[in-house]
Amino acid sequence: MKMIAQTLGISRSHLSQRMKETPKARSNYQMTSDAEVLPQIRTLVDQRPTYGYRRIGALLNRLRKSSGLPVFNHKKVYRLMKQNNLLLTRHTGKPMPERIHEGKVITLRSNSRWCSDGFEIRCWNQEVVRVTFVLDTCDREVIAWEATTGGFTGETIRNLMLMSVEQRFGQYQTPHPVQWLTDNGSAYTAKETMEFGKQLGLILCFTPVRSPQSNGMAEAFVKTFKRDYAYINDRPDATTVIGCLNDWFNDYNENHPHKGLKLKSPREFIREVAAAL
Repeated sequence: MKMIAQTLGISRSHLSQRMKETPKARSNYQMTSDAEVLPQIRTLVDQRPTYGYRRIGALLNRLRKSSGLPVFNHKKVYRLMKQNNLLLTRHTGKPMPERIHEGKVITLRSNSRWCSDGFEIRCWNQEVVRVTFVLDTCDREVIAWEATTGGFTGETIRNLMLMSVEQRFGQYQTPHPVQWLTDNGSAYTAKETMEFGKQLGLILCFTPVRSPQSNGMAEAFVKTFKRDYAYINDRPDATTVIGCLNDWFNDYNENHPHKGLKLKSPREFIREVAAAL
């Protein structure tokens, strides 16, 4: 005891007293507003079981703003979700990619670069729905999409190109060049597809071979869409999934908080930018 007290530079009587005391358990910090807010958080978590505390906080603050109530910062939402075991399981890591992509896909203005990719949704009866989509790399809105139980073809991609131009510009040609970023799939690199894209005013950009990370925004969207929509809903067969896709894409565009947009949804961000012009 004497040697320990001398090493710590404290008196023996003080050290002895501290050893006899039972440490006090820390109680959870609480505020009077917690009882009001917690049921709202539980409801949002039940509706969006794949959302973390930041996105749940963004949805909660939208509701409070619409009711004229003050918003909360993310720390309060985190504390309440942690105290009530509502947090997602912490991500522990991911494998290193074969090729590191150091370029930037994000753009500062809408309609300057679009990215496209495809993914599969496997149904419970073993049917497979294949979805292709086009995403704006600034506002993250899914501009156009198509789904089929067959494979991707050049015609599918050409339809997506035309739908995207019509959706964004209301005409059959872009008023200014727009980059079209994809991987090297045969449907994208087909001669007819490349010629058609140039006629529409698109600048075709392809990722390096064996480097899907170069189209990282599209890859991230695929992960988000499967996690937040496909995997938490019933998928008995292809007909059911295809019938749900329109609602899922609309919900993503209207409601999904995106970190890169300061937790605004794509269309919320678009409306805010349009109002500022």
